[in-house]
Amino acid sequence: MYWLYLISAGFFETFWTIALKLSNGFNRPIPSILTIIGMTISFYLLSQALKAIPLGMGYAIWTGIGVIGTFVISIAIFHEAFTIGQGICVLLILTGIIALRILS
Repeated sequence: MYWLYLISAGFFETFWTIALKLSNGFNRPIPSILTIIGMTISFYLLSQALKAIPLGMGYAIWTGIGVIGTFVISIAIFHEAFTIGQGICVLLILTGIIALRILS
């Protein structure tokens, strides 16, 4: 159950990061509200996960999910630049997340 909390927290981190971009510096009300709601849910789920998952591992996986999710969505939705080097680096982050889970 704690791993489900952690994975969900990572997805909500991606959600609020995208909402933050759409808020245009908190100048658009609905994306701004969604950012705050997403942050609240993400931090709450992370706090629940950290009851059973070590802090260092939990934080690394939470941020890793957020990084990968935000990276992929920023390319798909905002048409941000993508290079092979960036792709390799994101794959290394994913490999690290998987390795942390397997080795725990």
